[in-house]
Formats: sequence, C-alpha cells, structure tokens
Amino acid sequence: MPARRKSRKAEEEKVAEASDDRPVGRGIWSGSITFGLVTIPVELHSATHRQLTPMRMLGPKGAPLKRRFACPEHDELLDDEDIVRGYEIEDGEFVLVTDDDLEALAPRRSRDIDLQRFVPRSSIDPAYFERAYVLVPGQEQTKAYRLLAETMERTDRAAIATFVMREKSYAVAIFSDRGVMRAVTLRFADEVRSPEDVGLPAPQEADAKRVSAMKKLITSHAKASLVDAEMKELEEDDVMRVAEKKLKEGEDVVEVPKEAREEEPAEEGEVVDLMAKIRERLREAPTKAKTTTTRAKATARAKTPRRQKSKRVSAAKSRPGARARPSAPAYPRGGRGKSGASRGRRASTR
Repeated sequence: MPARRKSRKAEEEKVAEASDDRPVGRGIWSGSITFGLVTIPVELHSATHRQLTPMRMLGPKGAPLKRRFACPEHDELLDDEDIVRGYEIEDGEFVLVTDDDLEALAPRRSRDIDLQRFVPRSSIDPAYFERAYVLVPGQEQTKAYRLLAETMERTDRAAIATFVMREKSYAVAIFSDRGVMRAVTLRFADEVRSPEDVGLPAPQEADAKRVSAMKKLITSHAKASLVDAEMKELEEDDVMRVAEKKLKEGEDVVEVPKEAREEEPAEEGEVVDLMAKIRERLREAPTKAKTTTTRAKATARAKTPRRQKSKRVSAAKSRPGARARPSAPAYPRGGRGKSGASRGRRASTR
C-alpha cells in the first residue's frame, strides 16, 4: 500500500505561495543574493495583493458550502488520509507517487539567491513571467544593495538566478527600477507555448504604405507611460454597487448562525468578508439602511428562499451528514504523457 497523502491543509501550507494579505514589513523569505565574492542580505516581499473580493458558494439556507473529494466508482466521500497522488502516463493509467518519493526529490535547502548571469532586459520574453516580488535589503546593509541595483539599471541588465523556497526550486529574473530590485519567478521552457504551438502562420513583410498608416494611428494613441487609473478592476466596483444597493434595501441579506460558520480557506488566498467591506463603506454614507432581522423557521424547505423586501433572513443550520455531489478523481495535475517528465518534477506543488 503506498504512503497516504498528508493532510491537505498541511500540504498547502508547506508548498503554497505566501499570502497576499501578509502584514506590511514582514517578508515571506529571507536570505542573500550571492555571485562571486558578493553577498547581499535581502528579504522577499510579495509585490501584489488580491483586490477582487471572492464570493462564497452558499447552500439553499445560506450556510457556506465546503468542497470535498469523492470517489465516483464507489460514490463515497474521501478523507484526506485516503487520498494519494497519481502521475498520469496514459489515459486512465497512473503511477502512484508517495511522500517519500517527493521528499527524496526535494531540492537542498538554501538561503542563497544564486545569480548565474546578467542578460539584456529586453531579451526576456514576458510570457515567462509568473509572480512578482520585491527584494528588500536586510540587516540594514543597503550600500551593496544600492550599488548592485544602480549598476543593473545603468547597464539595462537583468539578473537570472535560482533559489529554494518552501522546498521548491525557482528560477527568477531580477530587475532594478529606481533603486529597487524586483524578482519575478519564471516559468520553465516547456510551459510556454511558441507561436507554432498555437497555429500562427509565419510572419510576412507588410506593405510599406500600410506600415506608415499604422505608425500614424499608433502615434495618435501614444502616451508617455502606463496610467495606474487604467489598471482598475471594473467588475469589482460593479459587484460592490449591486451588493450595497441590496444591503440598503434589506433585500437578499442572509445571516449565517455562528454554529454553522466554519473557518475554511478558499482555494486561492484568504476569503475577504464582502459584507464587512460593504458595511464599512456604508458607515460613511449620510443615512443607514433600516432593516429588520427575521429568523427562518427550522422547518423551512431546502430550496432557494424568495426575495423579501425590508427583511433580513437568517439561515438555518445546514443538515449534518449531507452528502456532497461526486467530483472528479482526486489526482493533482502532474502533466500528461511520457513527455511530461519536466512537469512532473513540480507535482509537489499541485
């Protein structure tokens, strides 16, 4: 019997990327940039954070739903300790990969960002970019950091490096802008599609007159730089406006009893409380919504409640022991076919 899979929560904490909601000033990794005889202590900070508020999936009575793995062959739910990893080599044929197998393949732990070469910035295809971080000088040793950053910026060069974080090896490109170094994790070559892979025809030389006309059109729309205001999530504002309107009118507002609430992480990042954000924004408004709270009867039928104006519906407890709908087999993605060996080396993160 192959080794069983560890708790899914523990596994995700072990290999997952750092949370986007990590407090400011707290790095997710610390070590040193090294090349030749140079060693520069640095901390790694996430350069992005989630802005879009994810919505939760609710049951007919308002209780948040949980995602469970099920075996379609036996029509039963599986516990975490009953799930094993499988690498698919052919359609329907898997090779089991145990925890011991993955631990033997884990890279050697290191606190070094090993700079291997410096290349022209323009030579790096953006298709390789995956996730952005900020490199902050550590231990108040900023002189060497500033010297490297300024030199890279003046020479218009980027550094290609490797490092290990949470038992996984990463390739990164390090850029310098305005005295600050940023690290962007890179995809591997077999993960990036070429123009031929997507069926693009071979480029042909365009007519000179048409090129001239296109240049004029581009010039008429040219700007000095990217405007931050243009990079805004419009759908987020639309969802917030709809939710705020419903909260003011007391329409479709559901409160889940404390005993039915369970703290469970979302698939990607921490769930943001949408209602808390809406209430915070409404406090700044001149008037507040007047709503009344009416608890639903315990014998209410398990169907979607009708909209009720000026009433706040309280969700009843979710039925214990309810069976989840069977889902797809619990095999993490590890690549298909015998040619997917390079993708299989990243199976521990799936």
